[in-house]
Amino acid sequence: MSQIPEVLPASNDPCWCGSGRKYKRCCKGSEGRIQPGVVSPMRSVPDNIVKPPYALTGTPPRNSESRVKSPEVIERMRVAGAAAAEILRNAGEFVRPGITTEEIDIFVHELTIKMGGYPSPLNYHGYPKSVCTSVNEVICHGIPDSRVLEDGDIVNLDVTIYLNGVHGDTNATFAVGNISDEDKQLIKVTEECMWHGIEAVKPGVPINEVGRAIEIHAKKYKYGVVRAFIGHGIGENFHTDIQVLHYFDPRNTMIIREGMTFTIEPMITSSGEWRHKMWDDDWTAVTSDGSRTAQFEHTLVVTADGVEILTGGDGAVSPKAPWRR
Repeated sequence: MSQIPEVLPASNDPCWCGSGRKYKRCCKGSEGRIQPGVVSPMRSVPDNIVKPPYALTGTPPRNSESRVKSPEVIERMRVAGAAAAEILRNAGEFVRPGITTEEIDIFVHELTIKMGGYPSPLNYHGYPKSVCTSVNEVICHGIPDSRVLEDGDIVNLDVTIYLNGVHGDTNATFAVGNISDEDKQLIKVTEECMWHGIEAVKPGVPINEVGRAIEIHAKKYKYGVVRAFIGHGIGENFHTDIQVLHYFDPRNTMIIREGMTFTIEPMITSSGEWRHKMWDDDWTAVTSDGSRTAQFEHTLVVTADGVEILTGGDGAVSPKAPWRR
């Protein structure tokens, strides 16, 4: 990626980034925001690692699994969830100023294989990397590349492992060096939003109560809840047909049942804006106004009286709500 010049071009001049487009149609107004770097080729996974059906083709099979999981599947998901939590914890400790998001991807890729699993994002619908690294205004699905993390950045790491035939999915937002008080609050409140959503989960409750709880808490701080990207069912497939909206929608009335497994993963914006824009890579989603955003995620299973966090392994994001610590 080209360096931002000291003197910016006129609106109708070619953009400084080398895209060939006019400056006004390309990077005008985006200076200071995250810019894409160089993405290296897709990494390989050893033959001895059991792979999901899409690993070679990039196309996942049509979902046919039950929303309610058997005890045997849930037990396998506990193992995968604990592994995902361990990878996320270690990856978060690896975050620091001066490293690239590419280096984070290498770290997660190698650790996932060391644990006997396949990094679920790799080649899922063609995604080229083993983890999503979403920096500052990037909402989700940021592709690891050559960009160096800078002091004051915030970065979300979205980790999923395919292990024993099931997926474990979790993410958290981390500070890069010294961050502002505003970013500290954004991260804290976003984690709280996730826990409010989790605590709304009970058998017999409409799933839109999850979004209601999240949205109420976010609005106390005049934050926005991203609408385009949602939580999802999960199990032997990376994504199943359960849809978990992080804002209240009266039409989202599926009744929660014991044995269901899904993620809750709110994406919260500091400005209150909930709309997004997509980069040309068709993966990276950013806030429409350039405001910063944070995200937290757990995979859970519905129990007879509430919920069990499957990705709340030792040392991971605490399975105890932060306002009760």
